[in-house]
Amino acid sequence: MARKRIALRDHSAETALFSSRIVVSFIFVLCVLGLLLSNLYYLQVDSYQAYKTRSNENRVKLVPLPPNRGLIYDRNGILLAENKPVYSLDMVPNKITDIDATIVSLTTLLNLTEDNIEDFRTRLKRQRRFKLVSILTNLSESQVALFSVQQHKYPGISVNARLKRYYPFGDALTHALGYVARINSNDLKRLELNGSRAIYAATHDIGKQGIERYYEKMLHGEPGFKEVEVNNRGKIVRTLKITPPVPGNDLYLNIDIRLQLKAQKELAGRRGAIVLLAPKTGEILAMISSPSYDPNLFVHGISSKNYNRLLQSKDRPLINRATQGRYPPASTVKPQLAILGLEDGAITPSTIINDRGWFQIPNTKRRFRDWKRWGHGKINVYTAIEQSSDTFFYNLAYNVGIDKMHSFMTEFGFGKYTGIDVKEETNAIMPSRDWKRARYNEPWYQGDTISVGIGQGYWSSTPIQLAKATAIVASRGLRPVPQLIRDIKYTNGDVYEPVVELPPLKLKEPANWQVAKDGMHGVVTKSNGTARRAFANASYSAAGKSGTAQLYQLGEEKYDASKIRERLRDNAMFVAYAPFEEPEISATIILENAGGGSSQAAPSARRLFDVYFDNKKEN
Repeated sequence: MARKRIALRDHSAETALFSSRIVVSFIFVLCVLGLLLSNLYYLQVDSYQAYKTRSNENRVKLVPLPPNRGLIYDRNGILLAENKPVYSLDMVPNKITDIDATIVSLTTLLNLTEDNIEDFRTRLKRQRRFKLVSILTNLSESQVALFSVQQHKYPGISVNARLKRYYPFGDALTHALGYVARINSNDLKRLELNGSRAIYAATHDIGKQGIERYYEKMLHGEPGFKEVEVNNRGKIVRTLKITPPVPGNDLYLNIDIRLQLKAQKELAGRRGAIVLLAPKTGEILAMISSPSYDPNLFVHGISSKNYNRLLQSKDRPLINRATQGRYPPASTVKPQLAILGLEDGAITPSTIINDRGWFQIPNTKRRFRDWKRWGHGKINVYTAIEQSSDTFFYNLAYNVGIDKMHSFMTEFGFGKYTGIDVKEETNAIMPSRDWKRARYNEPWYQGDTISVGIGQGYWSSTPIQLAKATAIVASRGLRPVPQLIRDIKYTNGDVYEPVVELPPLKLKEPANWQVAKDGMHGVVTKSNGTARRAFANASYSAAGKSGTAQLYQLGEEKYDASKIRERLRDNAMFVAYAPFEEPEISATIILENAGGGSSQAAPSARRLFDVYFDNKKEN
């Protein structure tokens, strides 16, 4: 039987192996420990300040505080736009066990509408659970009282007060002031592009139209900040520091609210526009577009039903007719056309033509009719303006041509933006050969020129353009920029600098201004003047020009408004200024589909001038 071989252990080899493992382990531990110590040094020494700042940012938050919006006054210091305290019903969602049941209960108590509930649920999705969410943004006094009595039943719900824009004169100033409303996605995109998003961190509303939008930066102010300490859930524990916001700047407008209200009364809800302007300075004393709407509806969030009613209205109340309405200027531009003829040499102050009631382009059959079918007889430039002879200006347009008409009339601002301080403005159309080719791909015909010669055809203008053109004649060439703003009371002490006016319009023969002015004076003073009845026995001297813009082309038949659809009837137009020698105020009045300018619009100008001069005496 073979013996089993027994292997002897090599203790020296095992000891050497164990020792080497101990050394390797020790080195590994040292490396790990060194790594930990180096990382600890990096965190505690090298990056101490950075991590301290980040820690504080997690612990300390900056809560933006909204600034109070600047106020708006008229030229006499009467408040036109203020910040009025309103009450909102707010909820802290994480304090409510059953939100749906709570909303049902509040609906019974406060008569919440479906729109209110829908808006609340939209806001609820965007807010964190421990932050206030508005259920109702404009509580009435009775709703505040009802909830206050029952508040103990609604933990986590409270009534809070905040300032909201309020327009005490309602729809009288809508198209001049505009309005503020909640910031939407389009506003946010615009603010991002302008780099102004941070300024609106605590602001819910922004100017949407008119003065409120144009001077938004002036009115908004600078936000403040509240430094607060929060817990790990983001809930505020305590307030550390407050930097108060800087309120917006107050604005003073050129508008006189007394004239504004009188102009609104003159329109009486009819479609049209009125602009009252100081000819030498461009100060807009009144600007009204009718029909209008109450801007306060938009401040608290207009309902879909009310907005659709405005949007779908045939009267288009959302359009600012004073700056966006396009109307044929008709005979109101005959004084400017007369100046063109005098400057060009096509006529002189002594030029006489025989007005037989029509004009005919040589070698054609079509006759362009005068408003007075039997004509005005022998007339010169003065009587042509006074009696508004179409035939005289047909002949003038034929001799001058469209190229010179376009060039000269753009100097009066037609076809251009006036520079008025609202963004809602159109430049309308001062037609030319190039314009017609680009628009219709057709050549310009002589018949087109004849129609433009009485402010018809392709020519369109806005009331503010007509007001500016009339002011240029009244002031003998001064071209101030029409402005609603009068002064800005800067919170930092800066001084408002008015807009620089355009260079004066200079004529080759300055006496030609007087020819046009004398013709306009005859409109309201001469026995054959078209507006003599409207300005009879006025206590001041005045000048004006009536216009009746045709919207429906007639053939040889006589115009009969009763046989024409109401919206196709003539527009009544009138421009005027007073006093005649040293003009202080000009008026531009457009009444849509109202008929003759001298019978319908001129009396309104007279009443507005009476109010202006009566107020001046009182002051």
